[in-house]
Amino acid sequence: MTPLSRDAGAGRGGGASTRSALPAGTTIRILSDGRAGHEAQTLGVAEALGLTPDIRHVASRVLYAALAPFAPPDPCDAFAYAPPYPDIAIAAGRRTIPTLRRLKRDSGGRTFTVYMNKPANGPGAADLIIAPRHDGFRGDNVLSPLTPANRITPERLAAARAAPDPRVAALPGQRVALLAGGDSRHGAYGAKEIAELAHIAASLLASGRSVMATASPRTPNALRDALRTALAAPSGFFWDGAGENPYLSMLANADAIIVTGDSVNMVGEAVATAAPVYVVRPPGRRGKIDAYLAALSDAGAIRIWSGALKEWRRAPFNATRDIAKSVAQAYMAFAASRS
Repeated sequence: MTPLSRDAGAGRGGGASTRSALPAGTTIRILSDGRAGHEAQTLGVAEALGLTPDIRHVASRVLYAALAPFAPPDPCDAFAYAPPYPDIAIAAGRRTIPTLRRLKRDSGGRTFTVYMNKPANGPGAADLIIAPRHDGFRGDNVLSPLTPANRITPERLAAARAAPDPRVAALPGQRVALLAGGDSRHGAYGAKEIAELAHIAASLLASGRSVMATASPRTPNALRDALRTALAAPSGFFWDGAGENPYLSMLANADAIIVTGDSVNMVGEAVATAAPVYVVRPPGRRGKIDAYLAALSDAGAIRIWSGALKEWRRAPFNATRDIAKSVAQAYMAFAASRS
């Protein structure tokens, strides 16, 4: 395969769809481990390619999951690598790698495989690896975008502004979105960090702004409770999981966004909008996260939260369409080499 630029997919703004770059009838399969962040990345690329994916959920049993990516796939996941074989297969998450590898083998090498994120078993995990630049993973078949792929597009944002979630539309004045992540292997949210986020929410309300907050699956209950209490006011809204997810509507209708830096995906989705984005540094060890945030700051995409909102302008920053273009180009080169 022709080496790809290490920094391909840097991603400023949108760009044309790649639908016309692929032959009519091109098929794509997504191998999903069920994690929302992983699935958003793979769906974002498939949609940017203009393809409707066949999604197969991999739910490996405990032993197979523990040994992934080095063990064979769980026979219970055989449906995920069964024919008819797709032209392109995209996977994300360690547990999907054995299935992706088996799909490649059983297709006789015909399926072009793409793995998103840094694979534990090296660049041979797939024909094309899309690994975040801050991971420092390199190889001739490795694409290193600054931000991960996502499903946030100008079209979706415009639609969400035109028809906002009623709970978002009801908030008066300037709206600030507060996106809370949570505990990770690098650090946990203790009393200090929880109090800081609750203080941010309360201070913004006291300044006359509206605050709309949402949490992630990793958000500890103590942080959820603190935000719910802080936002118990007419100009506050904390989404507790009831009703339709207002996440996209929050992003689209925010005058400013504050996001915790522990979630690479949420930061990437925030900067895909045109709103000013402030990042609250996460707790714990942050080597790679700090590198990610520093690169975004240098690009003018974010500012580190320092205690106050300030007016500033920035352009949307989204690598998804650039990633999809590189996938299409790599697939076409792969297909040509087999013809």
